[in-house]
Amino acid sequence: MNRQTAEKIKIFMSGMSGRLAASQEPEDGSIAEAVLPVFEITADFKSGLKKYSLTAPVVPGEKLRFNFGGNTYALEYAEFIEFIAAAVPDYDELTVTYRDEAKDSMIYASGRDVTFRTADRKAAVTSGASGNDQLHDPFRQASMSNRAYFVKPEDPRAAAMLKAIGVMGDNGKVKNDKIRKYNQIDHFIELIDPMLRRICDAKKAEGVSDRTVNIVDCACGKSYLSFALCYYIRFVLRTPCRFTGLDYNGIVIDDSKRIAEKLGYTNMKFIETDIGRYEPDTKYDLLITLHACDIATDLALRFGIDHGVNAIVCVPCCHREMNDQGYSLGEADPVLKYGILKARIADSLTDGLRAMYLEAIGYDVSMVEYISPLDTPKNLMMRCELKRAYSPGLMAKYEGICASLGVKMSISGEGDRIR
Repeated sequence: MNRQTAEKIKIFMSGMSGRLAASQEPEDGSIAEAVLPVFEITADFKSGLKKYSLTAPVVPGEKLRFNFGGNTYALEYAEFIEFIAAAVPDYDELTVTYRDEAKDSMIYASGRDVTFRTADRKAAVTSGASGNDQLHDPFRQASMSNRAYFVKPEDPRAAAMLKAIGVMGDNGKVKNDKIRKYNQIDHFIELIDPMLRRICDAKKAEGVSDRTVNIVDCACGKSYLSFALCYYIRFVLRTPCRFTGLDYNGIVIDDSKRIAEKLGYTNMKFIETDIGRYEPDTKYDLLITLHACDIATDLALRFGIDHGVNAIVCVPCCHREMNDQGYSLGEADPVLKYGILKARIADSLTDGLRAMYLEAIGYDVSMVEYISPLDTPKNLMMRCELKRAYSPGLMAKYEGICASLGVKMSISGEGDRIR
């Protein structure tokens, strides 16, 4: 393992710091089960076929005391994290286990991959077919994947942004229950980084004094990704940018305004409005829309088309439009008698037709898996860049498919203004 792996392990271990004290009430004051305190930490290092272990009982108010490598240690938890991290490069694998009365929480590292798992000890052991007890594979909660991170928590500007959106605690560590959210935010930037660099390079090549990249976030919600993108474009890509967040929900708009004010991101504005009613006061270089429900995704795509946005990143959410219209597959209609298949086929057809329509307009479209389907089945990302002229032939094929299915898609709008 290497130093990059050690840094990932430190993030996970820091996220567990709150579990080392006495039982805690939920942070939001809600009535819920209290968090059980950890009573013991173990660390198992592997090098080849050899295993080296330590056990540190957790006593509130006292240092962690343990033996390792023939030496006795008494360390504060922060020192313990540094001790583990310093040892990582000397071994092939590491498992750090936090034990409470109900479950084990395990950080497992191998190579450059770091994974967090939990296992309920009461339910983990069952009788196998042979009559022997078997341990179930623990449920994976979050992982630090085998790649370099784009939003680095050690960067003070990134840390300020992560704290403001609730991903990082005041102790400067990514919260354990937000590691998955952090991974999703970072992976989003990873997937569109080449596009962002092309946009920034194009602005520089224009030869104008204002090289600002203008981004609109349609159905922005709490704007987590916009804040992350603002940090990344300004401080990593070193390019000026302006953001406009649109959402009909006034509550999330007010929340986004407060976060922007807290961060001093004066280049961001948030507007309570329906996407279809908003008339922009600038030309946007990039449109993002994530999990905009049903036809809100189509309205956002339509907004991008009508206003000549050169780049679009879309993660669709629920798809009801085609299903509600009672689409037909002709001779294949009998398979639609199964409701779950009918819905899933409609989802795929909807996104396929969206992509086809955008390609007819002139966009190059690629589709990738954004996050694991274990997190949400709505995990498709469409990356679109306007590079070609309008194609009447491809649009005719799109319209023919819609006619054969017996549906009209909202992305079509009232026609194409850029033919």
